[in-house]
Amino acid sequence: MVVGDVTTATDVLVIGAGPAGYVAAIRAGQLDLDVTLVEKEAYGGTCLNHGCIPSKALITATDVAHGAATAEEMGIHADPAIDLSGMVSWKDGVVDQLTSGVEKLCKANQVSLLEGTATFVDEHTARISHSGEGQGSESLEFEHAIVATGSRPIAIPDFSFDADPVIDSRQALALDSVPDSLVVVGAGYIGMELASVYAKLGTDVTVVEMLDSILPGYDDDLKRPVKQRANDLGIEFVFEHTASEWYEPDEDIRVVAEPVDGAAANGGSAEAIDEERLELDVEKVLVAVGREPVSDTLDLEAAGVETDDRGIIQTDTRARTNVDHIFAVGDVAGEPMLAHKGSMEGQTAAEVIAGEPAAIDHQAMPAVVFTDPEIATVGLTETDAEEAGYDPVVGQFPFRASGRALTTGDADGFVKIVAEESDGYVLGASIVGPEASELIAELCLAIELGATLEDVASTVHAHPTLSESVMEAAENALGHAIHTLNR
Repeated sequence: MVVGDVTTATDVLVIGAGPAGYVAAIRAGQLDLDVTLVEKEAYGGTCLNHGCIPSKALITATDVAHGAATAEEMGIHADPAIDLSGMVSWKDGVVDQLTSGVEKLCKANQVSLLEGTATFVDEHTARISHSGEGQGSESLEFEHAIVATGSRPIAIPDFSFDADPVIDSRQALALDSVPDSLVVVGAGYIGMELASVYAKLGTDVTVVEMLDSILPGYDDDLKRPVKQRANDLGIEFVFEHTASEWYEPDEDIRVVAEPVDGAAANGGSAEAIDEERLELDVEKVLVAVGREPVSDTLDLEAAGVETDDRGIIQTDTRARTNVDHIFAVGDVAGEPMLAHKGSMEGQTAAEVIAGEPAAIDHQAMPAVVFTDPEIATVGLTETDAEEAGYDPVVGQFPFRASGRALTTGDADGFVKIVAEESDGYVLGASIVGPEASELIAELCLAIELGATLEDVASTVHAHPTLSESVMEAAENALGHAIHTLNR
């Protein structure tokens, strides 16, 4: 302990106030535990301040503008003027409202809030260093700790985020002017979401991806409508290439894309220097190749907490680390790095500490990509089900057969349900199309409750709605869909 430190004590120390940490703190407070929540930057973490919420705000705003500009078929003719600074200001207002709400909720649940950076001294003590000159530090003794420090963007060699034209996803959500051209390195969910945002703002966007397609991990039939929509927006792709360096030959910068394992150049609005190596002249570069856990700032070794070689803190089904009274939740505990997964883990950790019979269950955990169109999945795919020993039956319903989808002008995509043929239990689902992020909730509930195809199909859905497509997909699996041909 540093001489002069003030020492306090708490039942539960929560490190990090993102969706995993603040949920853990609030739930622990509800369970009458003495809770201290430490946050070094802003309540709400990356999700509320620099990720989920601001990105969806800009996605919505650019969708409004793009929708108005491309609605001639509906008899609407418009040429919206986009004020990016005004759009960003509105987005910031949404963020401020939510983050202030988190702080108020914590205080209302008797959570003590500390601003600063926490590091472990030993397995029952942490030091909290306060930001600002002369602020000093204090020591905090705890019975239990919950690590919820989240994740950060992965940097790649020669593309430092400190260099002005190179930006990460956080910086991309705070630009004060629309770049004329942009290279996005990485075609995962972050890269594809932001590529669409800037394409709708009028930026010439090229995506460089080391693999041979967008959105790794998603089935081709789900990716196909997203790739087609991206093409329609003018987004160009350079697959099987990596961004190796950049330099400044003139006012713009030049990004060099090298082939992976000798792959030939394909696609992209680029000047081919030879048959494989490409050079792209752009105004800015967004690096979006993934995220890594923030675990290297905690002095975990002092508490005896172990990580794997990627820095992920390993946990069990009760969110415990290898040290029984120290828990890890959210992105720092590994994939899937989803805010709602982190919140569920945070609630579980708090309940375990309070002696409740809680455990983590990923069976009905949805994953959503807010691309255009959206993708949402839950549970098992048909291939997963077969590999797990099930005899799956699949039902599908296209949005082009949905009256409500047609009335929105957005009828690309489908709903697909996977069930066990013998008893009809729903095993999984995938949706690509309008409001996929909302529609998936019904199928998550079906899996959580052990519902069957008959349960879903016999539930009356309001007409005309997009949710009827879920009912029709279940009916299709049963062989008696009304508004699409049955298998």
